[in-house]
Amino acid sequence: MPIQFTEEKGGKLLVIHLSGKLEVADYELVVPECERLIRQHGKLSILFEMAEFKGWDAGALWEEIKFDIEHFADIKRVAMVGDKKWQEVMATLYKSFTKAESRYFDINDSASARKWLEEA
Repeated sequence: MPIQFTEEKGGKLLVIHLSGKLEVADYELVVPECERLIRQHGKLSILFEMAEFKGWDAGALWEEIKFDIEHFADIKRVAMVGDKKWQEVMATLYKSFTKAESRYFDINDSASARKWLEEA
């Protein structure tokens, strides 16, 4: 499965592990979980761990954009941890779709990403 998620910090931090290529079916798992946590806890922080992440198919990319627009103000901070230059570019583009503070971290610096999320 290219997407796995875990709750941390009492549900205020959602850690999403991405690998492979995301499809629409993956969003059918993640979106309800994110929305449940938003209802329960208000604004979330999200850590995307993108080891061996290959991107989205067209349908999944559309689902991502819809989620970002619908939950524009529901995310507090987003840390993206990856190992590819295009992932860093994606993190920069992500800022256009959210009010959340977002930062990119190299895969070898995931501890700094977690620390930054906890500062919020």
